[in-house]
Amino acid sequence: MKWIAADPEHLGGKPRVAGTRISIAFLLESLAAGMTIPEIVRAYPTLTEDAVRGALEELAHSKELTVP
Repeated sequence: MKWIAADPEHLGGKPRVAGTRISIAFLLESLAAGMTIPEIVRAYPTLTEDAVRGALEELAHSKELTVP
């Protein structure tokens, strides 16, 4: 399953967790601020732990993050 979506109709094309309006940037900011995945899921019920973990894994394996 693809966990990250981006299209011009949602959030101005910014990457987001598929099926939600939660941006990947917001997800990363929440984690950087010290929130745990269960805390994020409780605060944003459109998310599931699987979706958060899947999006993070997909982001980690993104070609955009590789160093030449």
